[in-house]
Amino acid sequence: MDSLKRETVVEREADERASVTVEAPNMRLPEAGAGAIRAFGESYPDVRFAPALVIIPAYNEEGAIGPVLHGIPREACGLKVDTLVIDDGSADRTSEVSRAHGVYVATLGQNSGQGSALRVGYALAREHGASYIVTLDADGQWDPGDIPRMLEPLVEGEADFVLGSRILGRALTDDSVRRAGVHVFARMLRLLTGLPITDTSTGVRAMRAEVTATVRQEEPQYQASELLIGAIYQGYRVTERPVVMGKRTAGASKKGHNIVYGLRYGRVFFRTWWRERRAAKRSPRLRGS
Repeated sequence: MDSLKRETVVEREADERASVTVEAPNMRLPEAGAGAIRAFGESYPDVRFAPALVIIPAYNEEGAIGPVLHGIPREACGLKVDTLVIDDGSADRTSEVSRAHGVYVATLGQNSGQGSALRVGYALAREHGASYIVTLDADGQWDPGDIPRMLEPLVEGEADFVLGSRILGRALTDDSVRRAGVHVFARMLRLLTGLPITDTSTGVRAMRAEVTATVRQEEPQYQASELLIGAIYQGYRVTERPVVMGKRTAGASKKGHNIVYGLRYGRVFFRTWWRERRAAKRSPRLRGS
């Protein structure tokens, strides 16, 4: 994309965002969310994010988050990139390590769950002018070097929501149960919605900021499927790009045993599908309809 076309796209996105409120009616913030947003404004008065904002929810990740932050590019697809860490009530030095890397940090006073932390990040992104959002885990399993690949379909105007797929790319972990689960939920999504997505629980996603304001979000955990299914039923254009999933660089997973994780993720998956399917039948919300 040439520079003139890219500037035109960003200007158009900014105009569209002007009508999107920060307090999105479909997005439930955690109890600690309002305080975190207020404290962020006091710490960073008058800040305006770059067009592309990487949001990283983090809970007790002082040992892993440093290399992740170091690997995030300052520019991608011709756009400047900022990074925002949402410290989800960590008891370690996650916030201190993040600030030492020169990124923005918002802190929740108590652990509220990854989904809740992301919603705080989404609200801040919209309030402070980001056009595009990339979400990335703090554990080092997902390569920040894939960020330009994730942003490209958005900047080119080809998609509204982009998933990083370890199935189209590579997964360097040796967890066969988790790998099988990825395939199972992908098949279920295709059966239920008709969309041939290969990885519903990826840890790296990119989207237009508008998506986070219109898609209903209320799950404190396992929110990946909630945002994806909601975006599908609202008519957003969803696509995938191949990415590489590595092994955790430090610390321990917060997701729990595979069976517990699968059951909880499945509960959110099917609850969201049922809710969004019924809502779409009552009042079709496909954009442009």
